[in-house]
Amino acid sequence: MRRLLPTIALIALLAILAPAAQAAPRVAVGPAREFSPRQVVVKFDGEPRGQAVRIAAGVGVRRATEALRANPRVAYAEPNYIARASGSVGTASAVPEPPEFTLPDDPGTLGGASDAAAEAGHWALKQWNFLAWEGTGTARLPVSPGGIDAIGAWRNLTAAGRPGAEGITIAVLDTGIAYRNYGKRFRRSPDFASGQFTKGHDFVDDDQLPLDENGHGTHVAGTIGEQTDNGIALTGLAYRAKLMPIRVLDRQGRGDAVSIARGIRYAVAHHAQVINMSFNFGCGKSVSIVDEALRQAYKKGILTVASVGNLGAEACVSPPATGPRVIGVGGATEGGCLGDYSLTGKGVDLLAPGGGEPVAACPTVSVSRPIYQVTLRGRSTKQFAISSEYVGTSMAAAHVSGAAALVLASGAVKKHRNPKARVKAITKRLRHTARDLDLPRISQGGGLLDVGRATTR
Repeated sequence: MRRLLPTIALIALLAILAPAAQAAPRVAVGPAREFSPRQVVVKFDGEPRGQAVRIAAGVGVRRATEALRANPRVAYAEPNYIARASGSVGTASAVPEPPEFTLPDDPGTLGGASDAAAEAGHWALKQWNFLAWEGTGTARLPVSPGGIDAIGAWRNLTAAGRPGAEGITIAVLDTGIAYRNYGKRFRRSPDFASGQFTKGHDFVDDDQLPLDENGHGTHVAGTIGEQTDNGIALTGLAYRAKLMPIRVLDRQGRGDAVSIARGIRYAVAHHAQVINMSFNFGCGKSVSIVDEALRQAYKKGILTVASVGNLGAEACVSPPATGPRVIGVGGATEGGCLGDYSLTGKGVDLLAPGGGEPVAACPTVSVSRPIYQVTLRGRSTKQFAISSEYVGTSMAAAHVSGAAALVLASGAVKKHRNPKARVKAITKRLRHTARDLDLPRISQGGGLLDVGRATTR
């Protein structure tokens, strides 16, 4: 999945990592490929962080991990766990598109929520998730019980002189983004502008072209920051923010802990202010190398946001959502109910739109539309459509990352010189302005995101 770091040349480790005399050679792959073969992530006392160590053929990952943990010089030793994208990946075929880049002409993006723009509001026919959940005095637009009032937030940001979270950078750690044209194979998604991206990195192929081969990352990035007022398709929440594409998941939506930790550190080093992570490791896994990187982000005042995971793919709220100071996000439906896929537990901080079917106890009308956004058409890397098959906590996390950027830009939270205090203040603001759905805290955290209230000064 990535070029391994050199084997650590320590005599004390050779005996531990060498194959036993009678051990038969085998590939050490955990159940359901939950970790990378022939690798252990090790941190020695006094070292700043863990690193991947190659283990000898014939030595199982679990056996090597246990042996290393017995060494008093080892701070931790763990398998190089695999994370998976936490959203349903569809075929993006809902919109007919014979020629390349031909998308529905949908010029109804608000661009600051002016009345003139709202008049054309065709985006609202699909993007129920951005609507107000109650009347806001705009008769031309409907309301949605599952909406987060992006309209109110856009007004607030325009009044603050920072429309669409202008000046904020959001790192999207995912399968990459269709952010640029490259050769004959790759094309930029037509609802992105070339100038809205900062330099990124591909930690899967270890190069500087984090291009999407899956579609998940492009969809997530679209919810966060797709363009507005361009006569194409839909809109993103923080539509003037800069996006930093960081590829840590491969074309199957899988990525290892070492690559993900490197991606987080890259975002920190290149001055992202928000990091979105729409993926999860397995239930109950300890992923120390990722936690180290997340602590570094916290110390630098960077908001980290992650999906809590989806029922069926995971069994409990899972890392990185349970990591230090990470905002863990569950999914809600168009009807303003908990999604039947959304995991519950103490790691849930907020709910945000994830679409899909509600739980059986949903008191409102049962509506189950997905989250619409432009992404790859099927697995083509040069054709695009508005998919109707993306549902899950991946999509929910993207809303909170966009909302965090809007709050940062709005001035609704006073500036803090202490970076950690800034993270705490933004997190508190998002939780305390959320809408109570009258669910247990382990299901909804602070409630359903209300970005209109969160950005009100």
